Amino acid sequence: VQLQASGGGLVQAGGSLRLSCTASGFTFSTYGMGWFRRAPGKEREFVAAINRDGRSIYDGDFMKGRFTISRDNAKNTVYLQMKNLKPEDTAVYYCAAGTTSQAQHTIYPNYWGQGTQVTVSS
Repeated sequence: VQLQASGGGLVQAGGSLRLSCTASGFTFSTYGMGWFRRAPGKEREFVAAINRDGRSIYDGDFMKGRFTISRDNAKNTVYLQMKNLKPEDTAVYYCAAGTTSQAQHTIYPNYWGQGTQVTVSS
């Protein structure tokens, strides 16, 4: 199983980035997908999740419409479009594959990617 995240980088506050995570080694369309992040000195934080067919999306509390998760099952890829980035969004972003929960509005990961660094300068 591999989850290869990409798209991170350095961006100025107010800018945008799109993260991608391409999966292999398992049947992508049968797993929910999600993004988490870990900022320096902080606990890992849930960002967003999307269910297997893309019809249900769960957002972290802080997103407030700035981030959008999507997936393309034909490409085995999940995306995180981030706009109006803020310095507090600086973190390593990890994608994950697992089981989404409608009741808990989250995802319970089985597999993790290696992470991609996002740095937002003020």
